[in-house]
Formats: sequence, structure tokens, C-alpha cells
Amino acid sequence: MTTVLRSVTLPDGTRTDLVMRDGLIVDDAGSGADVLDCDGLIALPGLVDVHTHLREPGREDTETVLSGSRAAARGGFTAVCAMANTTPVTDTAEKAEHIDDLGRRAGLVDVAVIGAISKGLAGQELAELGLMNRSAARVTMFSDDGFCLMNAQLMRRALEWVKPFDGVIAQHSQDSNLAGPGACCHEGELSGRLGLGGWPPVAESAIIARDVQLAEAVGSRVHVCHVSTAEGVDVIRWAKARGVRVTAEVTPHHLLLGTGELVGYDTTFKVNPPLRTDEHIEAVRAALADGTIDAVATDHAPHATHDKDHAFVDARPGMLGLEQALSVVLETMLNPGRIGWETLAERMSHTPARIAKLGGQGRPLAAGEPANLVLVDPSRITTVDRESSASLSRNNPYHGRSLPDPVEATFLRGRETFRR
Repeated sequence: MTTVLRSVTLPDGTRTDLVMRDGLIVDDAGSGADVLDCDGLIALPGLVDVHTHLREPGREDTETVLSGSRAAARGGFTAVCAMANTTPVTDTAEKAEHIDDLGRRAGLVDVAVIGAISKGLAGQELAELGLMNRSAARVTMFSDDGFCLMNAQLMRRALEWVKPFDGVIAQHSQDSNLAGPGACCHEGELSGRLGLGGWPPVAESAIIARDVQLAEAVGSRVHVCHVSTAEGVDVIRWAKARGVRVTAEVTPHHLLLGTGELVGYDTTFKVNPPLRTDEHIEAVRAALADGTIDAVATDHAPHATHDKDHAFVDARPGMLGLEQALSVVLETMLNPGRIGWETLAERMSHTPARIAKLGGQGRPLAAGEPANLVLVDPSRITTVDRESSASLSRNNPYHGRSLPDPVEATFLRGRETFRR
């Protein structure tokens, strides 16, 4: 089957016809092609998310690999990286291969497996890093996300273990001595007024500082999950200037939402790290624009209503992110002129694919390359309705908000996985 995307605009502004056949972008349409009129649409390389919680196995009531893949395709993604905090934890080769198989069977996006750093996410003993890498799942990224790996010696050993295969350790940077289990609100005037446990910026930046120095000492790769503070940005900028092999991500919600959302104690807005104040929002936006922060990652975290229907301090942290990630980046970064389409493609496709070593993803939209792409209508705006989500959960922080609704269609190796 040959599909022609007629008169589509590429990220560099070029208008062209893109031809997809046998999973690739090709030069010649031949005869009998299916032609789609793409006048006014922009083609981006398929988006890649290096931080997704798909919940299967263990919490299939909140998300499955299939439902999460549907949400991802709806959001313009052609690849997602599935975090290890499932039940049981993805900490062995067999468990990694199980997730890999579920992703292949769903077939809507490429599901790359993130393995746990420590057994059971307990932070005491390394998981099977080498075996997971040598398994059929070919795991190259490891994280205990949801928990910070506090043991510096274990963090160093993990960095040493992954160095031979150029793997990456992705850290949830939260010093539990400074921001413990009860920390759920950015530390400041509001946390005091609301009576919520404070989560100070230094709890993030102190761990980042430790880890980039360990990565420098070992000569290995470290990735900073969900950067949320100006101090964290400063440390990453310093480390990059020294040549440390560090990459970092920011979430859509930390680009758009602030501490004011917490005034009504709506647990939809409980997330870890917490929503921050304007100065930190501005810092992460500027860092994404200048490349200090390398990528946008959703931290898509589905939760059942009964997990959120508690007092704020007791509710589970996390928000949905896959379906509105591109919407938020348009709203906060592209439409205000802070980045252009080429930089957007770099931050949401090319670079995340390189971080996760996904060779067939994040490629240029050119002949001979895999036909992984998303068609975008930059003019469409809608009011977000959580009930229309492809996710099984409804903890959508953008519900009722007017945002761009850009995704027209998504193609995985030339096969349509979503069409409006």
C-alpha cells in the first residue's frame, strides 16, 4: 500500500509530497496510491516519550500496554519507553521480555522497556542490568522512577555496569532526607498556608549535583527525569559545560501548570516532583529552548479514581500526559515564539530517540527512512475533555482547559495508528 501526503509542510518550512510504502518514505509514488490532501498540515517525525507509565502488569484497571499505546498514538507518538514500576517490578530479563512482547502485540507504538536499577525498586541491590540488556528486549535505559536511588555507591556501580553497552541511568532526583514521603507541595508560602508538606528545590538539585559528578567520574551516561527547578537547571548547565554525559527532560505539566492549581486541594494536581512557582516554570521553559533540557517527556501516570479520591497528602501522585503533550508544548513554547518547528522536532523526537537508543525512531523525514510521523494541524484548538481520553484513567490535569488539539494522524512505519 502506497500513501502520498500531498503538499505537506516539513519542520524546516519546505512544502512537499511525502510518499510512504512498505514502512519507508520513498521517492516515487507509482500508481494506485492513496492520496491525502495535507495542505495546511505539518509533518513531524513521530514523537518519542522516554518516560511513560503503562501500569501493566499489576494495575490493568488504570492502564494497559494497549490502552496506553492508543493514548500515545492519539498524542502523535510512535515510540514510548515504559517505566519499571509495575507489579511485579521490571527487574529481570524475563519481565523485560514480557513487556516487550505486550508492546509488540499492541502494535500501535514501539514500546521500549526501561528496566529497574535496583531489585524491587528497593535501592539496596542492583537488578539484572546486563541480562536485561542482552535479552530480547535489549534494554538500554534503567530507572527506579517513583523512588530516588539514594545510595551513592549503588548509583556509581549502576553507572559502571551500563557503561560497556552505553546504557543510561535515569534518576528520579529527590533527596528523601529533604523531601520525604509527606512532601507534596513546592516549599514556600503556599505550602505553609495549605498545611502541606514542603518539597524544596534543593532536594532535586542536590541529587542532580551528586549524580552528574558520579557520571563524570565513571565516564557514563546519566539522565535527569522531570526537571522542575531553576536550581536543577543550573546544575545541569554546569555539568554540560564540563562535558559530563548528562541529558535531562521536562514534563508538559511543569511547563504549563503552577502551584496555584493546588489551592482547592484537587488531587488531580498532585504530582512528584510537585508543580512549581513562576520563577521555576520560566527557568525550565528557557532551558528547554536553549537545549540545557534536552527533551520533553510526559511522565504519563494513570491512576484510578479511588487512588486519587483521598486527602491531598494521601492521594497517589501523577497525571496523564500522552494525549496533550504536544498541545502543551505548542501552547507554552512554539506559539509564543520560544522555539520553532525544527527545535520542537528535536526536543520531542530526535533527541529522545537518541537518549533511549531507538535507532528506527526520531529519524529525518527523507527517502529511505522509516515512515514514523505525525500530521499536525497547528490551528485547531479544543477544550480538553477527560472523558474522551484513550487512557483507562481520568486524572487529566488539562480537563476543561482550552488548548491546541493538533494531531491529525499518526503513522508507524507507514501504517495509520490514529486518524481524527
